[in-house]
Amino acid sequence: MEARTGMPSVREVDCELTPSLPDICSSVQLTRSRGFWRRAVGFLGPGFLIAVGYMDPGNWATDLAGGSRYGYSLLFVIMISNLMAILLQSLALKLGIVTERDLAQCCRESYKRSTAIFLWIFAEIAIVACDLAEVIGSAIALQLLFHIPLVIGVVLTSADVLLLLLLQNRGFRYLEALVITLIATITVLFGIEIVLSHPEWGLIARNLVLPSSSQLVTDPQMLYIAIGILGATVMPHNLYLHSAIVQTRDYKRTREGKRDALRFANIDSAAALMIALFVNAAILVVAAAVFHRGGHFEVAEIEDAYKLLSPMLGVAGASTLFAVALLASGQNSTITGTLAGQVVMEGFLNLRLKPWLRRLVTRLLAIIPTVIIAVLYGARGTGKLIILSQVVLSLQLSFAVFPLVAFTSDRSRMGEFVNSRWLKYLSYVVALLIATLNLWLLVQIFMGR
Repeated sequence: MEARTGMPSVREVDCELTPSLPDICSSVQLTRSRGFWRRAVGFLGPGFLIAVGYMDPGNWATDLAGGSRYGYSLLFVIMISNLMAILLQSLALKLGIVTERDLAQCCRESYKRSTAIFLWIFAEIAIVACDLAEVIGSAIALQLLFHIPLVIGVVLTSADVLLLLLLQNRGFRYLEALVITLIATITVLFGIEIVLSHPEWGLIARNLVLPSSSQLVTDPQMLYIAIGILGATVMPHNLYLHSAIVQTRDYKRTREGKRDALRFANIDSAAALMIALFVNAAILVVAAAVFHRGGHFEVAEIEDAYKLLSPMLGVAGASTLFAVALLASGQNSTITGTLAGQVVMEGFLNLRLKPWLRRLVTRLLAIIPTVIIAVLYGARGTGKLIILSQVVLSLQLSFAVFPLVAFTSDRSRMGEFVNSRWLKYLSYVVALLIATLNLWLLVQIFMGR
C-alpha cells in the first residue's frame, strides 16, 4: 500500500484485473540520466498518438466549411477547443499514472455491471464511428491520388492491420515512431499549403486570441459550424486511450516517480496537441485564404477542396499535397482507433481478444456501411456519413468526460494528486459546456437546420 498517494497498486486491489494493455505496460525503458530534456524525450510518444484524433478526417469538413464561409473568424473556436482538449487529456493521463488504471477499468470498478456494460456499448459505438471517418478519409484520398474507385479504396484500407500488428510485435516505440512520422508529414504539407496560400497573418493572430465579433451568437449557421468544430475536437476514445498508453513508460510506481511521470507526460501531451492545433488551424486558414477570399463560400466537401486548390493557387501540386496529408491523417487515425478498442474492451469487460481479431471486427463494422453508402450514393454519400459519425461521437462524449472528471476529483482514489478545487470546478464547467453544445448541435441536426 502506498500510504502517501492513498491509492493501492493494481495487484493489491484486484489480482484478477491485469494492467492496462499488459503486453506493453511498462515496456518503454527510461533513461537514468538526470538531464531534464533527455528524461522528457523518454516520455514523448503517447501524446502524439492522442493528437492524431484531433486532426483526423472527421475534423476536416468543419474546418473547411468554417474557413470558406467565415474566413479566419472561427480560429478562436479552434483555439478554445484545443485548450479544452489539453485540460481533459491532462486529466486522463493523470488518472492512468496515479491509479495505474485506465478510464475503462475505473468505470468497471466503480459502477454497477449494468452501468459499465452501458458505457462500454457507447464507447464501442464511438470507436466504430471514429473508424468510419478514417476509412472514408483514406478511401477518398486514394481516389483523389490514384483514381482508385471509392469502394475498392474502402476495402484496401483494411490492409493496414498487417502493418499495425508488425509494429506492435517489434515494440511500442516503433508504433510511436510511425505515428510521429505521419504527423510530421501532415504538419509539413500544411505548412507548405499555408505559405502557398499567402494568408493575412495579422488577421490570423488576432482571431486566434480574440473572438472576431458578436456574429458567433447572432448567426445560427456560424454557431452551428463552431459547435461542429468543438464537437469534433475532443474524441471520447482518446480519453480511454491516453489513460492506458501513458502507463507504457517504466517509471517508478512511487509518489516521486508518479510526480515526475505526470510532469513529463503533460509536456508530451501539450506539445503534441499544439501541433494538432496548428494542423486544424492550417486547414481553416488555407480554406479562408483560398476559397473565402476567392468568393467560394460553400466549400465543405473534401473533394471540392481538392479540385479547387491547384487552380485557385496557380500551383500544380497544391491539390496533391492536400490529398497526401489526408491519406496520412486517415492511416494515422486507424492506429489509435485499434488501440482504443483494445483498451475499452479489456477495461470494461476484462475480455481479451487477439489483436488481429479485434482489429478485424472493428474494421468490418466500419467498412460494411461505408461500402453500402459508396455503392449507392458515391462520394457525396460518404461525406454525409462522415458528418453522421461526428454526431455519434458527440453523443458519446459526455459518457467519458463526466466519469473522468469525477474520478480525478475523488480524493479516496487519487490521494494527494486529486484535482484542486479550482481545477475540479473548471473541469466540470468544460464538461457541462461540451455536453450542452453537443446537445444543441444534435437538436439542430435532427431538426434539419
